[in-house]
Amino acid sequence: MRLLYFIVPVFLFLTVQHTVETNKVPASYEDKARIITGAEQLDAYLPYLKGKKVGMLVNQTSIIGKRSIVDSLHALGVDIRYVFGPEHGFRNNASNGGEVAGETDAATGIPIVSLYGNKRRPSKNEMEAIDIMIFDIQDVGCRFYTYINTLRDVMEACAESGKEMLILDRPNPNGFVDGPILDMKYSSGIGRFPIPITHGMTIAEFAQMINGEGWMAKKQPCKLKIIPLKNYRHNMDYTLPSAPSPNLNTQQSILLYPSLCLFEGTIISQGRGTYMPFTVLGSPDLKGLYDFNFKPVSLKGMSEAPLHQDKICYGLDLRKYDMTEFRKKGKINIQWMVDLYKQYPAKEKFFDRRISPAMGDINLLAGTKEFKEQIISGKTEAEIRRSWEPGLWAYKKMRMRYVLYPDK
Repeated sequence: MRLLYFIVPVFLFLTVQHTVETNKVPASYEDKARIITGAEQLDAYLPYLKGKKVGMLVNQTSIIGKRSIVDSLHALGVDIRYVFGPEHGFRNNASNGGEVAGETDAATGIPIVSLYGNKRRPSKNEMEAIDIMIFDIQDVGCRFYTYINTLRDVMEACAESGKEMLILDRPNPNGFVDGPILDMKYSSGIGRFPIPITHGMTIAEFAQMINGEGWMAKKQPCKLKIIPLKNYRHNMDYTLPSAPSPNLNTQQSILLYPSLCLFEGTIISQGRGTYMPFTVLGSPDLKGLYDFNFKPVSLKGMSEAPLHQDKICYGLDLRKYDMTEFRKKGKINIQWMVDLYKQYPAKEKFFDRRISPAMGDINLLAGTKEFKEQIISGKTEAEIRRSWEPGLWAYKKMRMRYVLYPDK
């Protein structure tokens, strides 16, 4: 599964003769080459799909060029029996956490089955109707981003029905490893695996880890076929060609998400209910301490009932925060949490979930009860990070068994 294949661009055949002889791209050219996703490598998997009845676990990020992979494969004659959609739906039109109804795709007539809400995996009848399941969804590399949960659920369905999963790999825009390891006592829908906040893996690598570590309910491995990325290393700069979910609508929000999502377990808004989610932080109670302000409102398809709805919040504007140095460090930013807790005037309210149904559980988000205790006790960022080191060391050692690509 770990074998990497290399595609030699046509222009290299014309300019570098020894490339023809060795069938390898010289490193100097490879460094400058465009990342090629698994979905784009049609020659690598179209023949494999011939004569097979296909299920597809996809969403709006599942594209070849600017076109949905469902539309592309359907036009090429692939026999697609079902499209399965995760959180936010196949067309990215559902809010976070909202149930998504099943429907028929207007463009192709293919049944669309929602796997978010009461139903989390394909039914036995649906699995019997297909020969192979394709997984092609853009992940953002965070433990609390739910697509890795959907991945495991569908891997379980494939394993139990004896069906293979074909993974068309995509880059991880947050390809570094950082954060506390989840204590399985705090396992939930926003954290099912004993991994750090940013796991530093692509979706195909993560699928191999699920298999290898026995993280499926019956410990039965899923048969995987992987179409790996070309010209990719972990934590390379990669601008997503489409928004992975309604509230990650800019590249800045995608890169800030691992740091700012922790604030969902606090009284501080991360900008849900605005058109700049996960790029701002604020609360009405910080008036007078910060000049920047914003007002969350109900936004259909993004956040219908945001924290501090229709109230002016004061805080930090991170829309122009320099992400170059941030990415070089390869760490989430917890200093914002340390600072805003110190500034917040009513500290007993900071983590109190009873204040609003829009607040999450900080222990579930962090994956441990120690993080909240560390912030309240006034620990510095350095002190908090030192407590993560043993778990991160063990995780990084485990991770190396499953990686397909070198670290940058």
